[in-house]
Amino acid sequence: MLGLKLLTDPRWANIAEGNLEEILTDHAWCEQKAAANALYIITNNSEHIELVQKMAEIAIEEMEHFTMVVDIIKQRGYTLGREKRDDYVGQLAKFAKKNCSRMEAFIDRMLFAAMIEARSCERFRVLSKNIKDAELAKFYHDLMVSEATHYTTFLGFARKYGEGIDVDKRWAEWLEFEGELIQSYGKTGAVHG
Repeated sequence: MLGLKLLTDPRWANIAEGNLEEILTDHAWCEQKAAANALYIITNNSEHIELVQKMAEIAIEEMEHFTMVVDIIKQRGYTLGREKRDDYVGQLAKFAKKNCSRMEAFIDRMLFAAMIEARSCERFRVLSKNIKDAELAKFYHDLMVSEATHYTTFLGFARKYGEGIDVDKRWAEWLEFEGELIQSYGKTGAVHG
């Protein structure tokens, strides 16, 4: 699915379901950070108007998702906890190219975003198919579809604007790196944990 090298063990859903307040809080902050990433891309690539428009749509959609998750937290009597550092995302960020051309940095930013969306999509699929809570199962199924669209959007823009860069080769490198990285995760009640 999505080219990922290692799929999440379905038992991870049991960990997540065992602490819904934690997973929902983490999920809410993931949505907020995804919106911030889309805005970052706009700020640093304003010359690409089609990209700007699509990133604006994604930022709005991600904040709508944030609001939806916060509403679920409130309805269930939970508390939106503090945002925590996402170690998985931090490790992915370290893989991004440093000291490279502006174009290479842009392409890696798009692939970084595509990678996070791909894994989030896959995790939402696991939740939708394995948690007993029917309301949340449907919610995560719907979000899985959205995340898949975002994944293809980021990857598509990398390919569109990656003139002179072998984007597919670099994407394969991202997939290999993430396949090794994800082996250390899947043990906590966090979207990428």
